[in-house]
Amino acid sequence: MTTRAPRDFASMLDELLADRAQEPDRAHLLSVDYLSVVEELHSGRIVFSDDSLQAAYAAASEARAEEPVGSVDPEDIARELGLEGAAKLRELDRLRRDFALRNHPDRVPEHLRARAVIRMQVANMLIDEAKRRRLRRKKA
Repeated sequence: MTTRAPRDFASMLDELLADRAQEPDRAHLLSVDYLSVVEELHSGRIVFSDDSLQAAYAAASEARAEEPVGSVDPEDIARELGLEGAAKLRELDRLRRDFALRNHPDRVPEHLRARAVIRMQVANMLIDEAKRRRLRRKKA
């Protein structure tokens, strides 16, 4: 039985790096342009060989299309906020936070973000307006 002499870390690292340099670089084979893949899937040029996969993809696309899109009408947003009943400034702040938790652009799917930005802007405007009215009433 032969015993090996202990090797130092640097020599083992050099040996590993030399082995790695001899392997072909496969990084270019593994890169994927996901945007191109999505475009191909939506183009209809790709046909799934498995009907269950195609059905699952179709169901996911339909579910995405049926997602509720909130109204940007200020009256609808005021009703959704419940501004009629809020009397105190603290309640208005709570309404703003609650609305943001449900509708903030960072919390909705990407395809609904532009609409969510508008909804948040309208909601903030309505709440700020309600706060100003309440402050004016207090001063009068």
